[in-house]
Amino acid sequence: MKTALITGVTGQDGSFLAELLLSKGYEVHGTIRRSSVDFRERISHLESMDHFHLHYADMTDSMSVMQVVGKVRPDEIYNLAAQSHVQVSFDSPEFTADVDAVGVLRILEAVRLTGLADKCRIYQASTSELYGKVEEVPQNENTPFHPYSPYAVAKLYGFWIVKEYREAYGMFCCSGILFNHESERRGETFVTRKITLAAARIAQGKQDKLYLGNLSSKRDWGYAPDYVECMWRILQHDTPDDFVIATGEQHTVREFAELAFRNVGINLRWEGEGADEKGVDRATGKVLVEVSPDFYRPTDVVNLWGDPTKARALLGWNPQKTSFAELVKIMTDSDMAKVAAERAGESVRTNLAEYLEKGIVK
Repeated sequence: MKTALITGVTGQDGSFLAELLLSKGYEVHGTIRRSSVDFRERISHLESMDHFHLHYADMTDSMSVMQVVGKVRPDEIYNLAAQSHVQVSFDSPEFTADVDAVGVLRILEAVRLTGLADKCRIYQASTSELYGKVEEVPQNENTPFHPYSPYAVAKLYGFWIVKEYREAYGMFCCSGILFNHESERRGETFVTRKITLAAARIAQGKQDKLYLGNLSSKRDWGYAPDYVECMWRILQHDTPDDFVIATGEQHTVREFAELAFRNVGINLRWEGEGADEKGVDRATGKVLVEVSPDFYRPTDVVNLWGDPTKARALLGWNPQKTSFAELVKIMTDSDMAKVAAERAGESVRTNLAEYLEKGIVK
């Protein structure tokens, strides 16, 4: 039985990866941070399983990282922990650097100093944001990097320190340059989940309007469970290497929103341009989507498009397993169910309050 350690196990990717590794017979250990608020809803269904274990650690604390690595002595480490929100990195650049840059170094040093350099394979979750102000389209493993946010700059350090430890110490450490990947477990502040949740709420009368930033921004969106499979394949490869993980298709934020609303029974018509563009319900003429300057970034990446040729050829990975349309449907269906459940709960609470007021129940 192989043993794997996943940092960031409570996140979208961490939860899907834990499920995948458990299904393959791994002993899975994950790290969580101590917090007054419990963020374990994505992995709560795994906590009763015999081969799933949690440990407290923090990527900004080298001693806790060293302690967990030394205790678990894993065959594989998947470093998914990060401050992963691009916009937030402009507000918290120092914290982002400490976690996303130096945090990677702490993992590598923990493996080296606990005597696991020849035994443990390490996967580092890198990002398409490295390409930033893109210099060629589509982007592959040889495309020059031009990071365009504090998040991307921090991740660039992580990418290069992995490469340095691979070459300096002969360690089996790799980076997966992941393009945007989404799912029903995506955080609600990310644009794709913000769109599908708003579409569901608008369709069920719980929200009036959705505000977005640059509707013309282009992204290569994939499905997170497909991407964590590629992470695993990277560490099963004969030699350590870096891979672009992407679908090879590109879509705008506008396309994502249009498809999400269509999935909940609303057809949008787009009017205006730039900051004045609006998404109008064809049936009612009501404006449902507007652009807000509040969601523009100081420097914005507008054209990310990955080339997964290398991963397909060397790893046997299928980048088209889940189509863009299927991805959006999975997310909107999930959020329609979520909003319906919330409405049902509100109805029960309202009825109970009325019964209590009338003295029907005590």
